[in-house]
Amino acid sequence: MTTVRQPPATDVDEVLTRMRALDGALPPHDGVAVFNRVYLSVTEELRRRLEARAFADPTAAAELGARFAARYLAAVTAEPRDAPACWRPLLQLRGHRGIRPLQFALAGINAHVGHDLALAVVDAARALDVEPPALERDFDRVGELLIAIEERVREELMPGPDLLDIADPLTHLAGSWSLDRARDAAWAASRVLWSLRRMPEVYEEFTEKLDTGVGLIGRFLLTPLDR
Repeated sequence: MTTVRQPPATDVDEVLTRMRALDGALPPHDGVAVFNRVYLSVTEELRRRLEARAFADPTAAAELGARFAARYLAAVTAEPRDAPACWRPLLQLRGHRGIRPLQFALAGINAHVGHDLALAVVDAARALDVEPPALERDFDRVGELLIAIEERVREELMPGPDLLDIADPLTHLAGSWSLDRARDAAWAASRVLWSLRRMPEVYEEFTEKLDTGVGLIGRFLLTPLDR
């Protein structure tokens, strides 16, 4: 399913509205729907924490959260061929019956954290007229929230111990990817991108390589495991 393209979401409330609309429009077993439900829960928790002023700089945290989510929403409302390379595996394989829900969720998290998060840090730093280190504390707080959600995803979407054993390929596939490492890599990539911002050609080349590399990981995560 491809939805109508809209201007980028500009705040967390608008992001939530669009995610809820996607949740209502997509079939429950659609691969994007699986990831969207996960991300919706993350964003709802982010909204609660913003209201509780749990961030060092709530304005900066809200800007980072909105910029981050806007990249996801733009990707999933695009034709697969027009979306970033990191999102294409999920968009192309979203209806594959041999791919399990956990794989869809991890592939979405991989694309969003591995690629979109680094670019969102640069987006937010430019919008706020600050250097990326000024966002690091809130970046870490958002990262802690994402890790908690990843743990919930694994608990809810992994088959029970009576259905999953050491020989199941899903055990090895799910254990081969780490959100913590992806988040660290995203922060490092954001620092590199910021240093390249006045060299457009090199900036674009680095962004393209980041995009395709994350997309390759997503393709592996979406290896069909069932007939």
